[in-house]
Amino acid sequence: MEPPRPGRPSMPRTDTAEALAAAALDWMIGTARRTGAGLRWPSVAGGADDDTLYSGGAGIVLALLEAQRHFRDDRYGDVALRGARALAAAVDGEDGCSLYFGLTGTAVALSAVHRLLGDERAARAADRALSHVRSRFDGRRWGEMVELLFGNAGVALGALHAGDLDLAVLAVAPYLDTADPTPGGVNWAVRPGPARSHHVAHGTLGIVHALAAVGAAAGRADLIELALAGAADVVSRDEAGPAGFLVPHSDPPHRPDLIERYSYGWCNGPAGDAQVFRLLGALTGDATWTGLADRCWHTVTHCGLPRRVRPGFWDNNGRCCGTAGVLALACDRHAEQAQPLDFATGLVDDLAARATADADGVRWSNHEHRVRPSTLAPRVGWAMGSAGIVRELLRFTRAAGGVDSAYAVPWPDHVPAVPPAHRSRV
Repeated sequence: MEPPRPGRPSMPRTDTAEALAAAALDWMIGTARRTGAGLRWPSVAGGADDDTLYSGGAGIVLALLEAQRHFRDDRYGDVALRGARALAAAVDGEDGCSLYFGLTGTAVALSAVHRLLGDERAARAADRALSHVRSRFDGRRWGEMVELLFGNAGVALGALHAGDLDLAVLAVAPYLDTADPTPGGVNWAVRPGPARSHHVAHGTLGIVHALAAVGAAAGRADLIELALAGAADVVSRDEAGPAGFLVPHSDPPHRPDLIERYSYGWCNGPAGDAQVFRLLGALTGDATWTGLADRCWHTVTHCGLPRRVRPGFWDNNGRCCGTAGVLALACDRHAEQAQPLDFATGLVDDLAARATADADGVRWSNHEHRVRPSTLAPRVGWAMGSAGIVRELLRFTRAAGGVDSAYAVPWPDHVPAVPPAHRSRV
């Protein structure tokens, strides 16, 4: 039996952001697999089940919660609850501990289900997940990678998001004595090998975000000071000033045969760098960080995206590496600075143009110019697929309509946008 599919709300125009999101939810829900425990999702329709925040069930559950709040339709919440029950049932069998690929991400999703839907089983399972994470800490790390997606920084931000400040502090404490001085500040060896990565997903700025957020929550000036030193290292590597901001992926270049030297999205480019600078500005009250975020935005809006100006330049629609992640920053700037939504509207138009629509709903296929066929299978989850795009389309809809554009469920590594009238120095 197929899972229930919420009816698509009536929309005045089928090409609006809201209508795209509703149709994408139809498709996303239709890819779920019914199990004895609840609903599970693959990362790609018809593939193996995936429970992760990055590409599977945990991220999809959060998108469904966003839809329930946006449309005021409890049918989306019912599907989210069924997905959460499958996540809860899988907690004790999951070995990974990270935010994006393990139990910390599961705990984030389950905590949100408890908070928004009042499900006590989800709360107990979230606590159990974080207990497993804590028990597997070796005093330094949870695995080879010690950055945001796989490692300590993500565990810290997920634990903080789920209300476990002690675990968050435990996760970031090793950065205090593993930071390496550089001419510009400090950085960290986030992976085996000599390359030092600089951005959010796998590099210095992801660690900076965790240190700053946890330091502020715990009242730890030493963590915030170290965060500022890490950010200073990245700023010293800028190659696009004074108007713009652009830093290479890594030095020495990590896998240059595969990875572009410069990127522009959330994961390894100025769209993500700006998010960290937003946080540092909010915590310190120093306008320098706001200026750096403005420079990131200048580069993002002048680099040519979302046009595919050359093979490999802008081939992704998703939240991690693509258009939806830039849309998130555009809406942040609208909320915080009353910036017009012109560029954001262009991003939404591009997502509409690249969508595949049929009787099953709407979905997006990314592009890989180095393989044939170059059109990749549509993905379901947060990072590269529908769940991440849906969240940003719904938020854009509210922003464009003059409604509060806050997310129903904030993301662990995305500081909420606060209008100036409501902002206070931390």
